[in-house]
Amino acid sequence: MAGRIRDEDVTYVRDHAPIDEVVGEYVQLKNAGGGQKKGLCPFHDEKSPSFNVTPSKGYFHCFGCGVGGDVIAFVMKVDHTTFSETVERLADRIGYQLRYDSTGNAPAQSGPRRSRLVEANTAAAQFYQENLLTPEAAHGRDFLTKRGFDRASAESFGVGYAPDQWDALYKYLRGKAFTDEELSVAGLTKEGTKGPIDRFRNRLIWPIKDIKGEVVGFGARKLASDDVDQGPKYLNTSETPVYKKSRILYGLDRAKKDIVAKRQVVVVEGYTDVMAAHLAGVTTAVATCGTAFGDEHISVIRNLLMDADSFRGEVIFTFDGDAAGQKAALKAFGDDQKFVTQTYVAVEPTGMDPCELRIASGDSAVRDLIARRVPLFEFAMKSEIAKFNIDTAEGRVQALNAIAPLVNKIKDASLRPEYTKAIAGWLGMEVEVVAGAVKKTAAKKSTQSAPVQSAPQNEVNLRDPILMLEREVLKVRLQVPELVTTWGEVEANAFSYWAYHQIRTEIDANPEVDIHTLIEKAEVEELKSLITELTVEPIRTDGEVSTKYITSVVARLREVAISRSIAELKSTLQRLNPTENASEYNAAFASLVAMEATKRIQKEIASGDL
Repeated sequence: MAGRIRDEDVTYVRDHAPIDEVVGEYVQLKNAGGGQKKGLCPFHDEKSPSFNVTPSKGYFHCFGCGVGGDVIAFVMKVDHTTFSETVERLADRIGYQLRYDSTGNAPAQSGPRRSRLVEANTAAAQFYQENLLTPEAAHGRDFLTKRGFDRASAESFGVGYAPDQWDALYKYLRGKAFTDEELSVAGLTKEGTKGPIDRFRNRLIWPIKDIKGEVVGFGARKLASDDVDQGPKYLNTSETPVYKKSRILYGLDRAKKDIVAKRQVVVVEGYTDVMAAHLAGVTTAVATCGTAFGDEHISVIRNLLMDADSFRGEVIFTFDGDAAGQKAALKAFGDDQKFVTQTYVAVEPTGMDPCELRIASGDSAVRDLIARRVPLFEFAMKSEIAKFNIDTAEGRVQALNAIAPLVNKIKDASLRPEYTKAIAGWLGMEVEVVAGAVKKTAAKKSTQSAPVQSAPQNEVNLRDPILMLEREVLKVRLQVPELVTTWGEVEANAFSYWAYHQIRTEIDANPEVDIHTLIEKAEVEELKSLITELTVEPIRTDGEVSTKYITSVVARLREVAISRSIAELKSTLQRLNPTENASEYNAAFASLVAMEATKRIQKEIASGDL
């Protein structure tokens, strides 16, 4: 399909896609009063929630990092999608059929719609599941049985089988009216010597779903024991418009509810480990999909896990007890500093993964493995100590020098003294000696990384009471314009901060436009961001936003503005000679009297006396 999405359809989607529901799939939102919702920002690391959503206006804004916008802007940023992809995705969500323009200079839409890619993946998942029940898939079922998974388990996780044929899936999906382009872009087929062929062949298949439960890709396990399939043991869908492996966690769609409830995430290493953990009762288990655990995975977990009030959540990594597992744990130790929550590691001494452990010792053994978790700090330090012979003085000193820098990497400074004591015990050394080594490495780090101090900047103090009043009046004008009945009477000099004054000017020039249009008309990004910020920032009233409150704050702003004009006029009068400039003096004096009267009225209105 060619053309651009019609503007009126974009507007419809923006107005009807509930921003709080969309954001709520990525961020825990809590009611903040006044029709506002609040949570931890998904775009930067923070301990206190500064991310606000105003459902009635359809906007979000983070007062920590300054990011803000409408529901389209949120999805584009959090899922890294294009504008068209995002609008199509939201339209699918609300069941709205988009229309496209194919005239003029409108750019052609590139590639299939997102909804078609998801539909193709969903149909493929059904095909694979049905094929797992065929005689041809006996060796696949045998693989699952040997790993402790019965038919019900396979059905629960949607496990399927890709037939040992070149184009079985291709023919099936073409029969359902999917195009070659759609199947290729979805990563379901690839180009063969005689045309499209299936990407997966003679493999067990795990459907990979996004956090909302939509099938966006597949993980495939090789079954052939000969050289027929030259591919890797595990093969995943390649990157597609709907499958971003750096953000996808297998099992998250079914684990997210318990992750939020239990404030816990268990990170395992594979699809069968996720299955084994869930079946054993560890229902917060997830795994990466053919890639290392990275920053974007951390962001996804933080958005679900962080509790704005207590931060008592925990991330538990499971690793083998061998050298590779220890290396992975130390890598996780570095990532730990990107979490606000507590991070642990659960290591099976015999080297078994959760799936193998469940086969050998049952469900309770998997639960016990997670229950025996130890702080990742402790595991990382003990792993380093194990590299040295601490039976000798030289070995103990070498071990101390190796782990002292790790102590200074602990994000929670209150834990450092405790680990200093623990290290002293592990090494059999005096606490003072260990503390001295830690302090020495901290001082060295500080010297090496001390930031260059920049010259102080003369920035306006936005906490000034007058500027806060100006901000409040703009907020009520943007959020509840129907209640601001005296806006037209507000003095021209009422807004002293240039950005507030500019927004007021734009409002006066376009009094009937909506907020989205106002944002689009803003010429600089700073103003665009500020308008969004003012749209979602809670109005500073203890109760309901009432006409009385709004009338009061507008009157107070007018009183301040008039006082400013009175001061300027008095200065003018002092410079005028009543005799030589009689007419000018008398006009100025009359204006002063009128201003004083208006000021008194506004003061009484502001105080509630009128």
